[in-house]
Amino acid sequence: MNEKRNDGGGSWKDPDEAPELTDEFFEHATQYDGAKVVRRGRPVAETRKAQVTLRLDADVLSGLRATGPGWQTRANAALKRWLAAQRRRAG
Repeated sequence: MNEKRNDGGGSWKDPDEAPELTDEFFEHATQYDGAKVVRRGRPVAETRKAQVTLRLDADVLSGLRATGPGWQTRANAALKRWLAAQRRRAG
């Protein structure tokens, strides 16, 4: 006679056959502080930057990019210095 099995289904898995927990596993794991997910990556800045579309001459853009990683931050700093100089001249 066919009886319904009431063992929760699924077959038993040997815990010794579980995959090894490597450093890579923990690097990609979601981290929690209590019930709250810990945010990963760069912290939120006090003053956020606005994303804009800016048309530049090709030689200006290639020159900026040629300075390597961080070129956008350096371009932002150069524009800040230029604005400060303009304010000094106007003031």
